[in-house]
Amino acid sequence: MTLHFNCSPLVLDEEQVLDYLHVLKSRSKTPSDSFFKHTVYGLRYLYRVYGLSEMRVVLPSIKRPNKLPVVLSRREVRLLLKTPKLLKHRLVLAMLYGCGLRCFELRNLQLKDLDFDRKMLHVRQGKGHKDRYVPLSAMQIRGLKKYMAAEHPNIWCFNGNHAEGKAVPLSTRGIQWVIREARKHSGIKKQVTTHSFRHSYATHLLEMGLDIISIKELLGHADIQTTLVYLHVAQLGRQRPFSPLDRLYTE
Repeated sequence: MTLHFNCSPLVLDEEQVLDYLHVLKSRSKTPSDSFFKHTVYGLRYLYRVYGLSEMRVVLPSIKRPNKLPVVLSRREVRLLLKTPKLLKHRLVLAMLYGCGLRCFELRNLQLKDLDFDRKMLHVRQGKGHKDRYVPLSAMQIRGLKKYMAAEHPNIWCFNGNHAEGKAVPLSTRGIQWVIREARKHSGIKKQVTTHSFRHSYATHLLEMGLDIISIKELLGHADIQTTLVYLHVAQLGRQRPFSPLDRLYTE
C-alpha cells in the first residue's frame, strides 16, 4: 500500500484504503488471498496501535473458504489400513480413523491413556485444552497389545527416533510420512491427510446412525456448528442421493 500510494497508510482516508483493497481483490492471479488477508490484518493492527479505531470498521472481514472436507470411503479406509507393512504404521492409521484423533493428539498419546478393560481412550488436553474419552474397538486393542508386546514402548504409545537415549513421541513429520506412503502404495488418488481420517471417522459414524451431538463430543468440538458440516457430506435420509444416470436406462 505504501508503494502503491507513495505515502504512509496512516495519511490515507477511508475511500483510498477501500479502493486499494478493491484493487487487490479484483486481480485474477496476484496477489494471493493470503496476501490480501495479511494486508487487512496488518492494517487493523496498525490502526489499533495508533488509536485510529474509526478506520478499523471500514476494513472488510475475512471469510473462510466454504470447502467441504475430503472423506474416504469405507473401502478406501480398509485399503489404507492394510497397506503398511509394519504393525506400528497400521496402528497409527487405525488410531487416527478409529478414534478421530487430531495429529497432535495422536503424538501425545501415552500408555496410561489406554483403558483396555473399559475399551476407552483418554484424550488429554486436546484442542482448547479439553480432555475427552473415545471408544477403542476390539481390533485396535488386539493390535495395540501385539505391538506393545513386540516393541515395549515405555511412555508414549508411538515412539519416534530416540534423542540422546531418551524416548520421544512420533513426530508430525513421521505421521505424515506414514500416511503419504500408505496412500502412494494403495493407489488412492484422493488427497489424504491426518484430518482426512478424522473427517471420515465423523462422517461414517453419522452414516452408521450415531447422533450429531454424540459425534460433537467424540470429536471434542466446542461449537456444534463445526460438527454440522458433516451433514453436508454424509449420505443420510430415507433415500440416499443418486445420479439420474443410474436409472436412465432401467425403464
